[in-house]
Amino acid sequence: MERFGSLRDFDDAREEERELDRRQMYGKDYVGLEKPSGELYAERKQRAGLHRKSPEPAADMPVPQHANPIQGQVMDEAPPLATTVVLDQTALNRLKAQLMKAKLRKDSNAGTLEAEYEAAVASAANNKQSDVMVLSAVENRMLAGGRGSEVKTIENKRGRERGHVEENEDMSIEDMVRQERRTRGIAGGEGKAFAERIAKDAKFTDDLDYMDENASKLAKKVGKSEINLRNTAIGDFQKMQKVLDSCPLCHHEDTNTPPAAPIVSLATRVYMTLQTEPELAAGGAVIVPIQHHLNLLECDDDEWEEIRNFMKSLTRMYYERDKGVIFYENAAHMHSRRGHAALFAVPVPLHLADNAPAFFKEAILSADEEWSQHKKLIDTLANSQRAGYGKQAFRKSLVKEMPYFHVWFTLDGGMGHVIEDERRWPKGDLFAREVIGGMLRKGPEIIKKQGRWIRQDPRVESFRKRWEKFDWTSVLMG
Repeated sequence: MERFGSLRDFDDAREEERELDRRQMYGKDYVGLEKPSGELYAERKQRAGLHRKSPEPAADMPVPQHANPIQGQVMDEAPPLATTVVLDQTALNRLKAQLMKAKLRKDSNAGTLEAEYEAAVASAANNKQSDVMVLSAVENRMLAGGRGSEVKTIENKRGRERGHVEENEDMSIEDMVRQERRTRGIAGGEGKAFAERIAKDAKFTDDLDYMDENASKLAKKVGKSEINLRNTAIGDFQKMQKVLDSCPLCHHEDTNTPPAAPIVSLATRVYMTLQTEPELAAGGAVIVPIQHHLNLLECDDDEWEEIRNFMKSLTRMYYERDKGVIFYENAAHMHSRRGHAALFAVPVPLHLADNAPAFFKEAILSADEEWSQHKKLIDTLANSQRAGYGKQAFRKSLVKEMPYFHVWFTLDGGMGHVIEDERRWPKGDLFAREVIGGMLRKGPEIIKKQGRWIRQDPRVESFRKRWEKFDWTSVLMG
């Protein structure tokens, strides 16, 4: 500032220096600026948030003649202003690659390409809008309220610069309760936290002696700075948005787009659709909550009331055709967040419906680990006969945080299984298809093929005609 006197003169000098460098690089044929254009100074003001207001004409300033044209006089039209197309990041990268190749080849048009690139970068910077994300209550729980005495700041140079923190070993009961409320339901749980602690330990050795000697260090939780917490919450939110955008069972409210699955019957919180082709048995259905849940245990009482109404109506419809029905939910891969909770209904002959518990019991016992921490089979049908359980036997026998599979043989219960190793469990809906397909003696070409929902399904009209007599949602319309 002492040398140039003002920022404008300093930026003009920078512009002159840049122009001299270009002339030296591109040779005598290069045609650039004759004098500073003030571009760098204008960019500085824009970054500082300063904008020059358009000057208002003085009262005594003479008005030019073309300001008040005479009626009938032919006016010369001004040429249209050149419009600059704002390039995205991919186009900017391509333009920069062309510029670098031109510089390496010392082409004569390198100066023109550089001017185009700088103009495109400036235009993109001017039109760039900040991405504002509104986090839901789940993501905000990680950020809501200060962490108080849960963590301590690491008092060294690197810790202060990067905002590193560590766990406070002297937390009060209130701090522990606050931490538990904020971190409950996080994917991975303590297993993920332990893996993070191991990753931070460069000297970790997988043997019991090392773990015993370093138990206190491995027990400490890896503290995250406020910036890392915010980035984690935003990252989780973005992942969830991608899942919701690609979910075939979700109604996309922002674009008012219905689910990819055809809606056969719609209640207030739940709807019914058809199963994908090929079906194991003709006339199958799927009961789906409108809201994206990872499993049916996340549904509230109102949603469950509508789910049970659909189950009752489907049971009556199939029974009129001398069929029984098997309802099942596969929540085995809920940690990926991709699956939308759904209850599948498969009609089967009455004599096979009576033998279904034996088929599923044998399949469940052989499908998962031989040794497990949980009971192999959770008999929700027997629990429904116990006091205090009743129709809520399924909801009171399993927990929503654990992957599971459950099959209903009656409206009130059936058989459940907690899945401890998701990698051993069959992918997608294959487990239930193999069991029911074996009961119905279907071939592997039908059992192993899992189709996709299509909105214009030709089976919808024929199913609606059979369903119309039992459709309980008609009461809601009246």
